[in-house]
Amino acid sequence: MSRPPTPKLNSEHLADIGLFGGLSKETLETLASSLPTTRVEAGDMVVEEGDMSTQMFVVIAGELEVIKKGVSGGDVRVAVLGPSDWFGEMSIIDVQPRSASVRAVAPTLVLSVTAEHVENLLYRRDVKDYALFIMNIARELSRRLRVADGILAQFYTALASQYGAAPKNNA
Repeated sequence: MSRPPTPKLNSEHLADIGLFGGLSKETLETLASSLPTTRVEAGDMVVEEGDMSTQMFVVIAGELEVIKKGVSGGDVRVAVLGPSDWFGEMSIIDVQPRSASVRAVAPTLVLSVTAEHVENLLYRRDVKDYALFIMNIARELSRRLRVADGILAQFYTALASQYGAAPKNNA
């Protein structure tokens, strides 16, 4: 059985995704015609924790899970991603190993954006659109950091109430 062809996106598809918010119609058209899409089947790994890469992905359709290796070696689900979500953006910003794995839990269509795409299709074409793209990434990273901070604060508060408040530092 052959796979159905991967659909081509247009600028309207991208305009509805926060990562591309505020970009000019011309830039959106260039990105839509240049960025590749890939079909991923349920159970397939899209990225593996620890791998090196300079590629991020945007979920066009389907569902994926973000997983981390647990202390005992098993996988721990830390997030679920759906249409208009994106992941792997840290590999565009800094060149470090992947911090988590991402696996499809349903048939999924993803759009791939590499560091080379960012440089050639954004930075070299239109510095304003490049800046907006990077700001959109920064906003999402800031939102995720706030969520993580809230989770850590709740965890610390629960520990402190169970085991008593931590001693104050009288320095």
